[in-house]
Amino acid sequence: MSTNSFPLRSRLRTVTDHAVTGLTILATVVVVTPLVAIFAYLVYKGASSLNLAFFTQIPKPVGVAGGGMANAIVGSAILLAIASAIGVPIGIGGGVFLAEFGRGTKLANAVRFTADVLNGVPSIVMGLAIYALIVIPQKHFSALSGGVALGIMMIPTVCRTTEEMLMMVPHAVREAALGLGVPNWRSVLSITVKTASPGIITGCMLAFARVAGETAPLLFTALGNDFWSSSLNQPIAALPLQIYVYALSPYDDWHRLAWAGSLVLIVLIVLAVSLVRYVTSRGVLKGAS
Repeated sequence: MSTNSFPLRSRLRTVTDHAVTGLTILATVVVVTPLVAIFAYLVYKGASSLNLAFFTQIPKPVGVAGGGMANAIVGSAILLAIASAIGVPIGIGGGVFLAEFGRGTKLANAVRFTADVLNGVPSIVMGLAIYALIVIPQKHFSALSGGVALGIMMIPTVCRTTEEMLMMVPHAVREAALGLGVPNWRSVLSITVKTASPGIITGCMLAFARVAGETAPLLFTALGNDFWSSSLNQPIAALPLQIYVYALSPYDDWHRLAWAGSLVLIVLIVLAVSLVRYVTSRGVLKGAS
């Protein structure tokens, strides 16, 4: 083989490396650009309507200027708290079963298939199901039914993410714990889950961010409320619902509040996810990986 071919191959590899690197950078820019553009447009349209009244007052009647979405912010927090209390423990428990105790069994395959199907079910179908199962028997809308709908939507994402993160933990970690005489259940909870906790927490936050902006299931469950309400057995306001109502209205003041509410919703989601990621990176919730 001619020695002249080696410099040529080296240059070819260099060009290929730079080309692939450039394509990955371009793909990253393409992914990030829409997010930056949406956020910038929300700031442009909604920042001017943000004031103290927006965060402290409830909506004003039609024709009255001012008002805010304080009740919707509190309502969203209540709904997401209920959803997280339902979706996170059940999802993590299901993921632990799939990865640690039911691996290869028919039951595990059925649970995995069900989670994948639920992950693709439209949110409005989930809202209709909870409407039939909870709202109709109770004969009224409620915050509890809205939280249940959002919580069920969180379960498949948390479950599958937890399974994948636990599958990435080396078997040597499990074998070392069992070799020291640690019971299997204790090894899973104290070592395996802790090692995979950063990825599990990320999956929980992805599920949280997904349901935080859902409107369709809340139309059939929480319904919405123009007044202060913190009762779990009564209709409750939520930011996505309030934004939806205001965006469809013919009033310019409501349109401005809808843009402001959209901006606040995005910022709250980003802050919540960033806070959890920060705490994880600081080691408070960080696993041993």
